[in-house]
Amino acid sequence: MPSKVSCLYLLTVLCWASALWYLSGSRPSSSYSGQMAAIPVRRSSARGLAGAGKNLTYGNVRTRPLNPHAFPFLINEPDKCQAPPAEAAAGNSTPPFLVILISTTHKEFDARQAIRETWGDESTFAGEVRVVTLFLLGTHPDPVLNQMVAQESQVFHDIVVEDFVDSYHNLTLKTLMGMRWVSTYCPQARYIMKTDSDIFVNMDNLVYNLLKPATKPRRRYFTGYVINGSPIRDMRSKWYMPRDLYPESKYPPFCSGTGYVFSADVAELIYKTSLHTRLLHLEDVYVGVCLRKLGIHPFQNSGFNHWKMAYSLCRYRRVVTVHQISPEEMHRIYNDMTSKKHLKC
Repeated sequence: MPSKVSCLYLLTVLCWASALWYLSGSRPSSSYSGQMAAIPVRRSSARGLAGAGKNLTYGNVRTRPLNPHAFPFLINEPDKCQAPPAEAAAGNSTPPFLVILISTTHKEFDARQAIRETWGDESTFAGEVRVVTLFLLGTHPDPVLNQMVAQESQVFHDIVVEDFVDSYHNLTLKTLMGMRWVSTYCPQARYIMKTDSDIFVNMDNLVYNLLKPATKPRRRYFTGYVINGSPIRDMRSKWYMPRDLYPESKYPPFCSGTGYVFSADVAELIYKTSLHTRLLHLEDVYVGVCLRKLGIHPFQNSGFNHWKMAYSLCRYRRVVTVHQISPEEMHRIYNDMTSKKHLKC
């Protein structure tokens, strides 16, 4: 039978071994810190980093992209924000006042066409302000649908596609694609709107009452229907958020993804921040996380509606966006609002 000394010695060894194992191992963080993500460095590789040369520093390791967003453009319109040939020839190269980024899917041709013919018509404010409309897509497993979108792009030149699978869980990638496109090809624009293809936008209210072309351009500006929500932990929910992906009990303030507006400088800020921010599949929440890192607080605007609203001409005149509008309804609402401007509410 082992002596008490032997047992005590064995117990001491086991305790020290456990402590050393715990200290040397990598431990997951218990909460989301909201800081730029760092690539963990194991102790075994620390000596190698120290002797790898002056150019490799811990600072460089920390800034290495977590989400490099390395998806090539399959369809692009890099000159979309350039002045039209006639204006350029006349020496007029006014940058766009507003770029509208519309999240859509391959089968929603009717919705895209309705937007082109109604509130998304780029010629609506010709001679006053310049508006650019773009539809955002990923790729579809059906090559026929991809080909149809490519043909549509050749006709209308208002579609941008990146090489990721177009799905609900990749909506965040789609929005980041729009931010990337603006910061790369249209940084001179004044304002950006991100919305969806089932949204009706009251462009008069958006341009003249909210953005006001005659006023000084805003910076670090972000507005829409602000939500102060909490993660849904029910796996049956469309908006389910796993605790290991987002452990916090509250989301930062974010704008409903059905429609929000921001100054163009914010597009580049969000895109660059996203490169170092763990991806979340809920696009509007993820944008809110990036805004929190940037110290930008979204402004509440009651004109942005993220729900279906019964049609009334007077009621729709007071809003900026309305959700769940079919292509047929879009035409009817737009025709009413343009042909009955003389009617008073």
